[in-house]
Amino acid sequence: MASSITVDQIRKAQRAEGPATILAIGTATPPNCFMQADYPDYYFRVTKSEHMIKLKQKFQKICDKLTIKKRYFHLTEEILDQNPNMCEHMAPSLDARHGILVAEVPKLGKEAATKAIKEWDQPKSKITHFIFYTTAGVDMPGADYQCTKLLGLNPSVKRVMLYHLGCYAPGTVLRLAKDFAENNKGARVLVVCVEITVGLFRGPSETDFDSLLGQALVGDGASSVIVGAEPDASVGEQSIFELVSAIQTTLPDSDETIVQRLREVGVVTHFKDDVPRLISTNIEKILVEAFAPIGISDWNSIFWIANLGGPMIMNEVESKLKLKKEKMSVSRHVLSEYGSLLSASNFFVMDEMRKRSFEEKKCSTGEGLEWGVVFGFGPGVTLEMVVLHSVATKF
Repeated sequence: MASSITVDQIRKAQRAEGPATILAIGTATPPNCFMQADYPDYYFRVTKSEHMIKLKQKFQKICDKLTIKKRYFHLTEEILDQNPNMCEHMAPSLDARHGILVAEVPKLGKEAATKAIKEWDQPKSKITHFIFYTTAGVDMPGADYQCTKLLGLNPSVKRVMLYHLGCYAPGTVLRLAKDFAENNKGARVLVVCVEITVGLFRGPSETDFDSLLGQALVGDGASSVIVGAEPDASVGEQSIFELVSAIQTTLPDSDETIVQRLREVGVVTHFKDDVPRLISTNIEKILVEAFAPIGISDWNSIFWIANLGGPMIMNEVESKLKLKKEKMSVSRHVLSEYGSLLSASNFFVMDEMRKRSFEEKKCSTGEGLEWGVVFGFGPGVTLEMVVLHSVATKF
C-alpha cells in the first residue's frame, strides 16, 4: 500500500518557518589577568631573555601601539617553570602544550556555554545541535565530545567539531547554525568558540617579528551563542539578532599571506606585511554582495561586529570605507580589554554591543540600527560575513 504522505510534505514539516536567531550569548576568560603595560617585563623575565635589551624595547613599542590594556591567559609562571622548553623560541614542546590544551579547552568552553544557557533559561535537554570550534588542541574524541560531557548535554545531541579556521570561524559557525536551525524545526544550536594560546607562547627572537607580534596581541577566551528559529515567547525565549544571510570568499593568490603551522615547537605563525591593505582593498566587494539585496550601500548605516585583528587593519578598513570612528568603537573596546581573542572575539563584541545599546541607545540590540554585519578574516585568505537584522526593542 502506497504511503499517503509525500517527500515534499515531510521536507516542509521538517523546516522552520522563521529565520534563525541568536537567543543568548555567553563569554568567559581564564582568571589570570595581565596588564599590557607590565607584560614586556613579565615576558622577558619568564623567558629568561632580559639580556636582550634592544629587543625588549622593540617589544614594548609594539605593545604600546596595539592599544591593549589587558589580556587573560591560562598560562602561569608556575606552568612555564614546569615546562621550560615552552619558554625557548623553537624548542620541541608540542606534547606538553597539547596535553594542556586538550584538558583545558573544553573546560573554558563549558564556562562560556553555561553562561549562554543560563541567559537562555531553558532546559539543556532542548539543545539539539552542538558546534564547537577551537584553534587549539586536536584529539579524538575531540573538545566537542568532552564539553558535551562537562555540560551534561543529551548523548543524542548532534555534534560538529571544527579546527584551524582562525578569525573567520565565527562567521562559519553562524552559517552552520543558521542552516541547522532553519532546516530542523525546533532545533536549538549551542555554539562555542574557544581560544587558549598555549600553542603560540614562546620566547623572543631577533629574527621572528611575527611571533613577537603574536606575544603582544593575542589573549585567551571563550564565547558561546545559542541559535534557534521561531523563538517560543511563552517560555521566555527572545531574539537578539536574526541571521539573514552568510557569505564566504577566498582571495586569490593569498595562500601564504596568513599562515599557522603546527610543528614540534607548537604553532608557528607568519603574516605578510600587506595584510591590512589586502583586507581593506577587498572588504567592500563582499559587503556589496551581502547588502545589495537589501538595498544598502552606506556602510555607516549598519552596525559592525568586526574582528579585524588589531588597530592597523581597523584603521585601513575605516579609511577605505569612510567609516565614522564610532563604527568600530565596540571592536576597539574589546581589543583593549582582552586583546585579540581570535575566533572568540566576535561574540565578545556582540555581547558588548547589546550592553551598550541598552545603556546608551535604550534599545536591546544593534545600537538602534536595523541592519548589521559580523565580519572576520583568516588563513586562506578567507573572508566570512554574516548579515544580521537587529530585533531592537525600545525601552
